[in-house]
Amino acid sequence: MLQKFALIAGAATCALALSACQDQASSGGGARDYISAVGSSTVYPFATAVGEKFAEATGNKTPKIDSTGTGGGFERFCSGVGGDTPDIANASRRIKKKEFDTCAKNGVTDIVEVQIGIDGIALGEAARGPGFKLSEEDVYKALAANPYGKPNEAKTWKDVNPALPAVAISVFGPPSTSGTYDAFKELILGKGCDANPAMKALKDSDKEKHEATCTALRGAPFYVEQGENDNLIISKLDKNPTSLGIFGFSYLDANKDKIKAVPVQGVAPTYAAIADGSYPGSRPLFIYIKKAHVGVVPGLAEYVAEFLKGAGEGGYLNAKGLIVSPKDIAATAAANGKGMTVLDGSTLK
Repeated sequence: MLQKFALIAGAATCALALSACQDQASSGGGARDYISAVGSSTVYPFATAVGEKFAEATGNKTPKIDSTGTGGGFERFCSGVGGDTPDIANASRRIKKKEFDTCAKNGVTDIVEVQIGIDGIALGEAARGPGFKLSEEDVYKALAANPYGKPNEAKTWKDVNPALPAVAISVFGPPSTSGTYDAFKELILGKGCDANPAMKALKDSDKEKHEATCTALRGAPFYVEQGENDNLIISKLDKNPTSLGIFGFSYLDANKDKIKAVPVQGVAPTYAAIADGSYPGSRPLFIYIKKAHVGVVPGLAEYVAEFLKGAGEGGYLNAKGLIVSPKDIAATAAANGKGMTVLDGSTLK
């Protein structure tokens, strides 16, 4: 009996805490009556498109979505449960084990993971650019702070590879808080490093040294962070035609009149190449839902359902550059979103 009372009291306390936080978050003193999402700048245009469709279809308020970067989004998402914390974290990579543990420490114990689709880490240049064709190793040698353990002295792309243009190495990219930044280091920079047999062996013998050698980036003027605004990178390329930019495929796809793709390993980032995995920069995109807020924040479950609808085969997000997940992954995502299945943290890294 005492145990039953404790469970009921705990649930009531949680509900009261959420209501109280909602009161504080609102401007009029009532509970928060709109969905709050934070996170990835890559997911942002998809999330806002879904928000508009959701508001039209349900009559609910349009969700408030902030582009904070994946890392910054998880930081806010994991800060606690309640109306002054986000309902959703948008992410251009999977949540890390340490982020999941921070969530749990702060009372965010039931998290729902939904993969909304696939994206690619695209390298692009101005439409009038020199026409770069790069390997993963070219990118590593140009942008690593200490390639193969030695200070990077390359100033031009020709210093990196004699077949490349003799123009200054200049790359505009996302900040360290961005999931795109993390994915770029893992999918392209790290693979370029591991093309060297000694570096690949180092991965087994000294993991920390390998990570420092293979994924630490140089600073300006070689790699210049541009904040959580991929459109700013697009405009910078237009003004700097020999520079390169790093962003999600959807931004490349939406700006074909201004920029062109840079092939990596002989493969250009196209819808088909990213979908079939032949493009080396392919990566999944996610939304994470705070289950404690479902049924409390109006329309949260319906918003997730709308996201899955738009992300599906033939959905309106396809036209915006979101690539449909393979059928088995899409089926799992649909089941997770419909049933609000709680993520098992033991599968995380």
